[in-house]
Amino acid sequence: MAQKNRILRNIFRFTGFWTSMRLAVNGIAYLFVYHRNMRIIFLCGITAALAGVYLRLRGIELAALCISVTLVFIAEIFNTAVEIMLDMTTRKYHTLVKLVKDISAAVVLVASVNSVAVGVIIFLPRIIAKLKALSSGI
Repeated sequence: MAQKNRILRNIFRFTGFWTSMRLAVNGIAYLFVYHRNMRIIFLCGITAALAGVYLRLRGIELAALCISVTLVFIAEIFNTAVEIMLDMTTRKYHTLVKLVKDISAAVVLVASVNSVAVGVIIFLPRIIAKLKALSSGI
């Protein structure tokens, strides 16, 4: 019984949780300060969100937009982590290290193309409708 109570106390202890949150925020801060691509992705995401609000996107459209932008963030975070780990292992050029870095960057590219496609599918009809409304009102 005492062991069960100790296990339950450890499960619901939040000191580890808050430490994990602090470390995660430190990682995100590092990415924003030292990696230009993260700042670009963030600005694109904010721009898309503001455009979505302006164009009065439906909930499902906003969700698709948020998911696609978040996917690009996740891909870039993993790409950066892979590059840092590989740089730690060797300073010399190695074809396999280059290949892993290229593949890791390809994940970001695929996520970015997906995000642009989602944006075009969602925004293009609304932008065309707004332009038609403007031209007919002139």
